[in-house]
Order: sequence, then C-alpha cells, then structure tokens
Amino acid sequence: MSKEQLQLALWISQPILQAIIAVVVYRRRLHKDFPAFFSYTVAQIGIFAVEYPVYNWAGAQSYFYVFWISAALNVVFAFQIIHEVFLDAFKPYPALKDLGSALFKWAALIMILVSVVLISVSPGWDNPVRESILVVQRCVRVVQCGLVLFLLAFSKNLGVSWRRQSFGIALGFGLLSGVELLTLALYSGTHLHPMLTSLVNMGAYNAGMLVWLLYSALNRKSAAVPILVPQRWDEALTDLRPQTETESLIPMFEHMVDRAFSKVQDSRV
Repeated sequence: MSKEQLQLALWISQPILQAIIAVVVYRRRLHKDFPAFFSYTVAQIGIFAVEYPVYNWAGAQSYFYVFWISAALNVVFAFQIIHEVFLDAFKPYPALKDLGSALFKWAALIMILVSVVLISVSPGWDNPVRESILVVQRCVRVVQCGLVLFLLAFSKNLGVSWRRQSFGIALGFGLLSGVELLTLALYSGTHLHPMLTSLVNMGAYNAGMLVWLLYSALNRKSAAVPILVPQRWDEALTDLRPQTETESLIPMFEHMVDRAFSKVQDSRV
C-alpha cells in the first residue's frame, strides 16, 4: 500500500469511527453530560461529507477555504470541550468550578489576543486569517496537553477517576495534541516529510478516536466523591463570595480585599 492510499484509508476511516462514537455516546446518554463533545463528533461527520467531495472534484482554492473554515470551527469546539471537561472534573466543588470557569474565559481571551499580536508583528504572513487560526489552534493543542497533565497530576487529589468519560475525552485530545505539536516541531526543522507528517497526525487522531470509543463503550456513570483538601478550598471560596452573587468575580475579589483591610485595622487597634 502506497502512502497516498494509506492516507486515504485513514481519512475515510475517521467519519466511520466518529459515527460509531456518536451512536455509542447517544445510546449511553452521555451526550447529556458532554453536549459539546457529542456536537463535535457529529460535526466531524458533516465536515467530512463536505471536505471529501470538494477535495476530489473541486479546485484547490475551494478546498483551501473549506479546510480552514472547518479548522476554525474545530477550534471553537475545542474550547468548549476543554471547558466541559474542566467543569466535569470540578463538578463536586461549585465555588472552584465557578472560579475555574471565569479563569478559563480569560485564558481563551488571552489566546485570541496572542494570535492578534503575532499577526501584527509578522507582516510577512500572506494570509492573516489562516495564520490566526493556526496560532490559536496551536495554543489550544498546548492547553489540551496541559489538561491531560493536570488530570494525571491532580486526579487523586480531586477524586477524578481515570475511568471517567471526561478523563477519556481529555486523554484522546491530549494524544492528538502531543503528536501534532511534536510533528510540527520536526516538520519545522525539516526532519519530517509533509506526507509523513500528515500520516502520523492522522494516525494519532484515529488512535484518539479509539480512546474515545473505548471510554464511551465501557464508561459507567458514577458520582464524584468530594475529597477533603479541594473541599476545603471550595468552602473557603464560598465563604469569601458575597451573598449577592453575580456572574462576575469582581465582587468576590472586592470582598476579599475588604476583609483583608478590616483584619489589618483590627490588629492595629
């Protein structure tokens, strides 16, 4: 089998695996807990249904636009899935979940600003839209790898079992992201041929889908058990939070500052 045939086989197998994953996730009612991941899986089938005929029968320019539009859509899905996994890990701790959600939104905004800055300081880029998508996509890959490392490092402390569906979702994306970042570095150093780079990345994506399928098929819903240490953090944040809670964290931080000043004044008296 030639490299072109192997690449085609890997590409065609992707929507088949995604369709199986979508069916399994839906039948096991996991789509209610992870709607972003389920939507992403279904969307990939639709993207393939558009990309494949455009790649084979339309011109290269048409495929170029379709490819980068789908890449931008996948970046949006990636943000939502990372947020979804993060919230599932902190589900037993409402205050930590709210704080993490706010920090995640700021992190997403920073990634977008980083891409804008890189575009502004690199006037040599011939296609700013494409390059901005690529920069944000690489940032997302780094975050996905970091999420897996975070779950591996703190799963015991947070009471997150490695058998949970959220862990499997993060692991699959972490596998894809790690391989993609590695091949990108090797490709930039001219150590990998473009065709080999594509084959390795597609193989890693298929392996990630097998991880999702395995977790979706074997997953058993189980309530997360709060662990003492993060439970204390959660209670501390709850105590610091003002009674008139809003979606913004500014009132909470103002309340923390007021309490700190009051303690200083009391100590002086």
